Amino acid sequence: MSWQNLRAIKREIRVLGIDDGAFVPHVKGQVLIVGVVFRGGLWFEGVMHTKIAVDGLDSTDKLSSMIVGSSHYPQLRVVVLNGITLGGFNVVDIKTLNSVTELPVITVTRERPDLNEIHKALENLPKSKQRWELILRAGEPVEITSRNQKAKIYVQAAGISLDVAKRILRLTSTRSNVPEALRVAHLIASGISELPPHN
Repeated sequence: MSWQNLRAIKREIRVLGIDDGAFVPHVKGQVLIVGVVFRGGLWFEGVMHTKIAVDGLDSTDKLSSMIVGSSHYPQLRVVVLNGITLGGFNVVDIKTLNSVTELPVITVTRERPDLNEIHKALENLPKSKQRWELILRAGEPVEITSRNQKAKIYVQAAGISLDVAKRILRLTSTRSNVPEALRVAHLIASGISELPPHN
């Protein structure tokens, strides 16, 4: 089955939404990553989790291991990320993630990423050139309208055409402008991760 040209998308397609928890920017440490599985945009099916380094370079490996090692993996059909960076500037190589998991990968953001600002910020981090190349490798974020045809979201995709990605996003975004799996992943990750106390 070619995801590039898939015509029939099942209403109960199993989607994995992934988001990060709370963390202190630019402070070494780890951040919780939560993955939530939904069947379509209505039925919650499970949770998976891992941790990555804040501003690190391990997100692609950690996400790949989390997904492939999950009991939900055989039923998954698509992965949706809250943007291409997690835990600050830990950039996900969405093409490698697609290749390793053999699942289409879609990134979603509510605001258009400012690539110039991102490029400047990366200059303050180790291996800034490598991080920037991963961002460019993912392609320019494409603006699409959400389920209600009013709000705009910005999308990148690997292993799937933008047309099919758009159809999946609209089908599974039932309570907001993003897929329900991603919305709930954000709620869980934010709710169970704690920032260290201020001195």
